[in-house]
Amino acid sequence: MTPVATLQQNTAQQNTAQQNTAQQNTAATGAGLASAPGLDRILRIVGADLERVNRVVLDRMQSPVALIPELAGHIIAAGGKRLRPVLTLSSARLCGYEGDRHVELAACVEFIHTATLLHDDVVDESDLRRGVATANAVWDNKACILVGDFLFSRAFEIMVADGSLKVLETLSAASAAIAEGEVHQLATTNDLSTTEEQYLDVISAKTAKLFEAAAQVGAIVADQPERTERSLAAFGAHIGMAFQLIDDVLDYSAQQATLGKTIGDDFREGKITLPVILAYRRGQPAEREFWRRALEEQRIEDGDLDRAIDLMRRHGALAETVERARHYANSALRSLDGFPRSPIREALGDLVAFAVERPY
Repeated sequence: MTPVATLQQNTAQQNTAQQNTAQQNTAATGAGLASAPGLDRILRIVGADLERVNRVVLDRMQSPVALIPELAGHIIAAGGKRLRPVLTLSSARLCGYEGDRHVELAACVEFIHTATLLHDDVVDESDLRRGVATANAVWDNKACILVGDFLFSRAFEIMVADGSLKVLETLSAASAAIAEGEVHQLATTNDLSTTEEQYLDVISAKTAKLFEAAAQVGAIVADQPERTERSLAAFGAHIGMAFQLIDDVLDYSAQQATLGKTIGDDFREGKITLPVILAYRRGQPAEREFWRRALEEQRIEDGDLDRAIDLMRRHGALAETVERARHYANSALRSLDGFPRSPIREALGDLVAFAVERPY
């Protein structure tokens, strides 16, 4: 089955699942995020729009150059929950929008995200993403860079066709911030002098900024006042920070290994994430020497990943990172306080809970 056919099959399966009645879950509240309801409720609300987004994605990634849809289809078909386009769709719905612009712009957001994944896998020299061979492992780096550029170009075509200077400003600024964040992360790789502030700057740019823009666009198309835009932008930014913090925990999660997911990629690549920063700062001299050998000098030996996980747990680095994520998640929920209670607002609470309560 071709990657494009796989995406079409996945879309059909997703739509079937969305039509089934799922058990209602209790939404997370600002007082705490003890449960992880999943995404069933929000997908029931925006599922029809998400189907339209997937059709736009399929249509817009076509090209007479056969390698482009083949390679793009590979990474898109292997994608996750479409959280960023879901944010655009649900934010527009929260604002009472009844038009069609949010669908094309949600696809635009997905193209920006997918393009950055293609470029990231080349930079990181990754072979697997979510257990599936990365595009650069199947094809080569040159093809991935160029197809990533093609997807960025498609995204900007959608922005221009939309005709809103504010949409163009918001999404182009997010694209620039992502690139800056990735370069900043490259500069901090293998550098244990990296501070928490620097780390937070990196993830704010490379991850949270697109979440922020995705949510803000929903308010823009609905022609909402500035304060509403700011509230939804803050919601997206906070959930993006929470999402990345948990991702950084998952890279050192034994639970992920039991679920058959790859762990330790950040460790092997020498990325300085918050769990590393905390464990290094709290470690004894011998422990710090271990971190310097493994991450700064990249002399990784058998058993080093297990030792790194043990040190993180011993010094509370993983638990504290999770708590930081929950702090951002609760801030995201508070950003919705100005909106009246509604099914879509409650469903956005589910989205926040999903971001922070993934198995770790």
